[in-house]
Amino acid sequence: MEFRESLQRIVDAIPVGKAIVEIAIIAVMAYLVLRMLHGTRGASVFRGLVFVFTIAAVVISLAVTFFELDEVGFFLKGFLTTPALVLVILFQPELRRGLIHFGQAPLVRRLLRGEEAVFDRVAEAASQLSRHKIGALIAFQREVGLEDFIEGGTKLDSEVSTELIMTIFWPDTPLSDGALVIQNNRMIAAGCLFPLSENPEIDKRLGTRHRAAIGITEDADAVCVIVSEETGIISLAAGGQIIRSLDKEQLVGRLTHLLSGEKLPRKTRSQA
Repeated sequence: MEFRESLQRIVDAIPVGKAIVEIAIIAVMAYLVLRMLHGTRGASVFRGLVFVFTIAAVVISLAVTFFELDEVGFFLKGFLTTPALVLVILFQPELRRGLIHFGQAPLVRRLLRGEEAVFDRVAEAASQLSRHKIGALIAFQREVGLEDFIEGGTKLDSEVSTELIMTIFWPDTPLSDGALVIQNNRMIAAGCLFPLSENPEIDKRLGTRHRAAIGITEDADAVCVIVSEETGIISLAAGGQIIRSLDKEQLVGRLTHLLSGEKLPRKTRSQA
């Protein structure tokens, strides 16, 4: 109680003390909202509106605190609630996607541990496909959306399943030649076509699947798992680079690190 009373006396002694605290709280809240909406379609519009709304709130808070306009402050606090509700209604889809992005944050992922099972299932499918020398291309979407490629594929929206992955890539099935896209720990679409990389330094022995994996990771921040149809070698592509000859445990480890923010070395690595 003594500490609280002492702190309150200090704040009351400095008229702008409360305003500084309020500004700091508003700034942190605005940052978290904008961070949460990063990568969504309406993020830029929402960013501008939040900026204007925040500046207005800060200016009003300073004026009310400095001039001790308690009645005006009470009225404006109620008035500013309306724009906030309007923003929530107008940008409901962006807020929903933002919450999904927030749920994908490394700290949240570590707490929930939901992705570990997904990595295990994908790695198990890749391992079994490798033994049978069945080609596969699996892309994990990160912050940059792959909607343009998803639209050209066949929608799934299914839980990640080892058996379903193997069924999709089984030879002569309709979806076996395209890519499988995993978004928010769900298999969103299969049979997706990615652009082929035109990097002249790519190993000539790498086929279409590997070039497509490198191509999509050059254009977006996706991470791709590739199984070679010719050799059965399991590879991983990220940032336009590829690393090959991975076993199941190595694949799980690298997926965990890459999808938590780690990047591959700048130099492309490939092994026969």
